Amino acid sequence: MRWRAVFASTAPSKNRASNTPWPTTLTTASGAAPQSASVGGSLATAGSPFARAKKLSDIDPTPTLGQVAPVLECVINVSEGRNAPAIEAISSAAGACLLDVHTDPWHNRTVLTIAGPGVEQAARSVAQSAVSLLDITEHAGANPRLGVIDVVPFVPITLTPTMARDPSGRPTAGSVDLSRALAARDAFATYAAFKLGVPCFLYGPERSLPEVRRRAFVTDPPDTGPPVAHPTAGAICVGAREVLIAYNVWLAVDDLYLADEIARAMRSTQVRALALEVGGRAQVSCNLVEPWSFGPTEAFDFVAGRAPVAKAELVGLLPASVLESIPADRWPELDLGEDRTIEGRLSERDLSANEDPALKLK
Repeated sequence: MRWRAVFASTAPSKNRASNTPWPTTLTTASGAAPQSASVGGSLATAGSPFARAKKLSDIDPTPTLGQVAPVLECVINVSEGRNAPAIEAISSAAGACLLDVHTDPWHNRTVLTIAGPGVEQAARSVAQSAVSLLDITEHAGANPRLGVIDVVPFVPITLTPTMARDPSGRPTAGSVDLSRALAARDAFATYAAFKLGVPCFLYGPERSLPEVRRRAFVTDPPDTGPPVAHPTAGAICVGAREVLIAYNVWLAVDDLYLADEIARAMRSTQVRALALEVGGRAQVSCNLVEPWSFGPTEAFDFVAGRAPVAKAELVGLLPASVLESIPADRWPELDLGEDRTIEGRLSERDLSANEDPALKLK
């Protein structure tokens, strides 16, 4: 296993997160101190795609006249889907910001959807809990991963019907402001690097998550933190992005080759797709990155037009405007419902307005 080799060759010990941060003076794999640049308050190796990013102080989070400040959502992917007590402890660390927990034992993965004014502190608490409880060298599962906290994307959710949208309901180009998400991304990467000792790879407008997975520790060093993987926590992909929908379609036949053909044919700028063997069955696992134009209906029908389908699975939540564009009589077949929207869960918990004093940044 690749991560076992990395840990064995680079890690001096298997100490988990503690109150002692990783040394402020970082070194590259060759042992030389890297030339650094400030990125949102964090350290980024000079020459990385983020070395010229805005500093936090350059970002004005105040909305202009006529805009509504977005709620930040964070969809944390944890590399654990079988240890129920650990999943409960890690999920509980999110506090009142927790909107949804989706656990899959075959992927050995749990997806936590958190949101609200306290989302940044909630994400840090979740990360600290996961790093203290999990060990990536003991992990086995169908999903690709870099660490125990594998992916931490910050996503702006603007709760206003007056936002500029095209006929499909998608926010029009330029109407989604990623500045707060980028600031949260960079601040989290700094926290994880210096408080938890876990290296972070940043993704967003400058570089995609698939690019990070291909290049991490191969051609690209971490953007923050130590130059090698944490011995038990691995590394974290920290991002800022627009809304996407994670969606799985299970084939009714155990034919991974067919699932791979379908996934390859489906891939485009609107959707990322992988074929996976999950519990002895073939699955097409999708990230619907343009869900207003290629959403759950299109993904399901694309697969169903090429193979018999056993079931569909929504991972986490979806925007209400995407759900409203789908005929209600198809919701059960597509694993959708009014109780599965981001906006609905936020409204239930009244997280769009009031700050939770227990979740202020520490």
